Amino acid sequence: MILYEYPFNERVRTYLRLETLFRRLLQLLAREQAIDHHFALATLFEIMEVAGRSDLKSEVLKDLDRQKSALAAYRGNPAIAEAVLEDIIGKLDACYGALQDQSGKPGQALSDNEWLMGVRSRIAIPGGTCEFDLPGYHAWQQLDPARRQGDLHRWAKTLSPIVDPVRLLLKLLRDSGAPQKVMATGGQLQQNLPQGRSFQLLRLRIDPTLNLVPEISGNRLMVVVRLMTHEPAERLRASTEDVSFELALCA
Repeated sequence: MILYEYPFNERVRTYLRLETLFRRLLQLLAREQAIDHHFALATLFEIMEVAGRSDLKSEVLKDLDRQKSALAAYRGNPAIAEAVLEDIIGKLDACYGALQDQSGKPGQALSDNEWLMGVRSRIAIPGGTCEFDLPGYHAWQQLDPARRQGDLHRWAKTLSPIVDPVRLLLKLLRDSGAPQKVMATGGQLQQNLPQGRSFQLLRLRIDPTLNLVPEISGNRLMVVVRLMTHEPAERLRASTEDVSFELALCA
């Protein structure tokens, strides 16, 4: 099944972008080729760009505090596994403390690194990191792979205080949605959302053998899914088939 996720607000959209970039960074860090480490650095700079939003740190802290308060209300409930509950609350506390203790905006330590910022200023220019432009960067690429990996892990670790809580918050959000089988009649599904609940994320799973791509739109009142036929190197075309897939709404 192919998973598609659709955020209902800009905050969750930013969380998903951060998570995607960090997942890519970890995959590149595990490799040893200099070209992979080049794109790991490019990804690191992208994370800095997203995480550097002035309001992101305060939003994440508020979300962590909100989640902790909501979960703490379940203490003493006989239907809840107390050990699991306390473990999650402990993780929320740890993330909150690490982020609150970080001075400045996320990635500030990297911004103060003159060598890294020199690479960052050139990496967005096509061919801007050639050895005649950045001889120091070229020399770094010739180092032993373990040395480069050590540098990259050290730089990535400075972003953990913002990335770790975002990943935890997204996990809790995803766990709140129960998948259900739905039917798109004539290639389209239009579903009214229950009032009184504020949904933040839609998760859709569809069989890849159907060769269909969902186009999703939604707001606090309604969600619309249009299924499009996907042919390589061709424009997407609206499907008219009746198709079932899994849908989960996460609040």
